[in-house]
Amino acid sequence: MTVFRLAPALLLLVGAAAAAAPLEGRLELTWGDPDPASGSAAQFRATLVDDAGLRYALDPQQARLGAGDLYALAGRRVAVELGTPATPQGLAVEAVVAADAPRDVQPAVAGTTVWATLLCKFADIATEQKPQSFFTGQYGNNPGQLDHYWREVSYNKINLTGSAAYGWFTLPQPRSFYIPSGGSANLNQLFDDCTAAANATVNFAANGGLQGINMMFNGDLDGYAWGGGRCATLDGINKCWSSTWNPPWSFNNSAPLCHEMGHGYGLPHANNSDGDTDPYDNPWDVMSDAWDNATTDTTYGVTAKHLSIWSRDKLAFVDAARKLTISADGAYANLLLDRASLVGSTNRQMIVVRVAGDPTTKYYTVEARKRSGKYEANLAGDAVIIHAVDTTRQEPAWSVDATAPPATTSNNEGSMFKVGESWTAPANGFRISVDAATAEGFRVSITRGNVASDTLFRNGFQP
Repeated sequence: MTVFRLAPALLLLVGAAAAAAPLEGRLELTWGDPDPASGSAAQFRATLVDDAGLRYALDPQQARLGAGDLYALAGRRVAVELGTPATPQGLAVEAVVAADAPRDVQPAVAGTTVWATLLCKFADIATEQKPQSFFTGQYGNNPGQLDHYWREVSYNKINLTGSAAYGWFTLPQPRSFYIPSGGSANLNQLFDDCTAAANATVNFAANGGLQGINMMFNGDLDGYAWGGGRCATLDGINKCWSSTWNPPWSFNNSAPLCHEMGHGYGLPHANNSDGDTDPYDNPWDVMSDAWDNATTDTTYGVTAKHLSIWSRDKLAFVDAARKLTISADGAYANLLLDRASLVGSTNRQMIVVRVAGDPTTKYYTVEARKRSGKYEANLAGDAVIIHAVDTTRQEPAWSVDATAPPATTSNNEGSMFKVGESWTAPANGFRISVDAATAEGFRVSITRGNVASDTLFRNGFQP
């Protein structure tokens, strides 16, 4: 795990905070995704922003364990019970709990979600890799463009109508000011200076406040693209804005850009079950491996695959009528499961199997995936895909792999459950069999309870 080193000024805040627990403020979560050619590790930061605008870095692992489901609290007002001592990653955390009234909770991701793309140039770099028209076109509603993608992946729950691009604007400082040699990008300063440079042109308060801000920079940052939330006041609106920080390798391709926007909407990484520390090896979710098994577009580069059904459900895109939750022992036969990418399905598209022991934070999701359309045409195959979920993990949803050991990248046969195949969960919690293919998915049967084990499972959680 990459160590996030605190600046001296922040270390002073750490010392002051340790004596005055609990802290209250908004929870800001950001994810750093490396250039895939670099081989660098993913980064994750958890920050509490108090009412005075001071930022307190929290130890992210302790914050996850202390919250149970930290990602459900992103952008909300929280109370943080502190422990000792502070770690190199931030303040020691005992517990994180919601501290807002229902009326103060930011609205869920739904309806029109307007984004502004801000094109910002470093003071010492003149190159403009793409014209403003390219970024305006990214928000279009044709296949491969962002509005089309987010409508399809959300089953038309959200759209990007009204989103636009502005710039190029010149930042007040050279690149070295924001990204010191060998150091991490100063995301706060980049946000402040980029939005300030655009302020005379962009109305951030339009329609009650934009959903998000995509910042495009004309030089590399720190080897990473970043996405998540940034709590700030713009044009009199104080909120946690969905935010992304993109170098050219990110904005030249819609796959990494959609990945960062997913973080902006509050989604964490997904993973597979190979047990390593790499969260970019599950091609069944753009929030993990955005690059493999993807299609390409002549204008917008590598295009984004869809989200997994767990990520979709996390953003409340899955209607209750499209979802079956199994929490009691028994046989559930001949279940029709339409492919997760089918917009307008009138059948089930998600099955949740809760297991004994800890059914709140640990469960399984089942979905059907078939190669189709602009975004899913290059999937590894047509199959039922299972994710083991543990909401206390850094990447809650891990794709299941029946091979031993699991493959490094889960576009293998072991991750795809096809007609005639079955799989039994750890501790014989349940068995699923794929009985038949349909025009738009599969028919499956599930037996929950004490079933005989017929498949070896490695590196998964035990209920």
